[in-house]
Amino acid sequence: MDTGSGNDRLNNYYISCGFTYKGITGIEQTEGLPEHYKNGTFSLFEIDLSKLAFYHVDAFTDQLFEGNPACVVPLENWLPDAILQKIAKENAVPETVFFIPEGRNFHIRWFTPEHEMDLCGHATLATAHILKTELYRGEDKFRFHSKSGLLEVEVNGDQFTLNFPSRKPVAAELPAIISASLSKQPKQVLKSRDYVLVYDTEQEVRELVLDRAMLEQIDLKPGGIIATAKGELVDFVSRFFIPQASIFEDPVTGSAHCSLIPYWSEQLDKTEMDALQVSERGGKLRCEQLGDRVLITGTAVTYASGLLKVF
Repeated sequence: MDTGSGNDRLNNYYISCGFTYKGITGIEQTEGLPEHYKNGTFSLFEIDLSKLAFYHVDAFTDQLFEGNPACVVPLENWLPDAILQKIAKENAVPETVFFIPEGRNFHIRWFTPEHEMDLCGHATLATAHILKTELYRGEDKFRFHSKSGLLEVEVNGDQFTLNFPSRKPVAAELPAIISASLSKQPKQVLKSRDYVLVYDTEQEVRELVLDRAMLEQIDLKPGGIIATAKGELVDFVSRFFIPQASIFEDPVTGSAHCSLIPYWSEQLDKTEMDALQVSERGGKLRCEQLGDRVLITGTAVTYASGLLKVF
């Protein structure tokens, strides 16, 4: 939006947070103000504090109703954690992501309907998609401060590349409850944030069944269970399960690939790989191993936008 104030980047962000643009004004009382404020013009906004803007985005897909859905909610300042959690629960999608501006960067947080996460790939991609397509169209790189450190997303056309920490999994013993819940035992068990179960074939991963009722006896927060195998048409495939979540199988999980990329890079002797998450909705990811970092590339589409009434 061209407001004529010379600060459209910030103005567009305020509009995205639910502010209504009212026009341009000057400052009559300039005594005591810095020189650069004098004789300047400023944008006027008003806001209904009971409402927040939101965007519903399908990530890691170029088709609606595929990939992983996320609700993106831009904020001017943080709301109480209890309110953020209630919004995420009401949205009833795998992740609701909130962010605020922090200088030229952003501070980002992710919530499932049940709890806050330490990292979420698809919701970060969804946020960058909204920043690029709705709020800061002239930008090609976004930086986010998070509980997992500084995260960067680069934009190239409709492709968004996440620069995330690598989480190389190590050999581990599978808890008896998880083992008993599986319809088929893996050939190898590893652990990072998540348990990584390696199978011989893609078909085994696709056909795997987990006993959800049995898994309710174990608490893996904020992690989950990854099942993976070498792919038939891609380098590797995976599925991701979260025992404590209302959505038991996550459609596409960027953060799980922080563990999968270093593992499969070593197994396949490749640094660049194509991956497919073989959930019901499915999702495609382009992956690259960069030492202690991984690159995860995908696309996203906006399904809906509107206002949330929270007070």
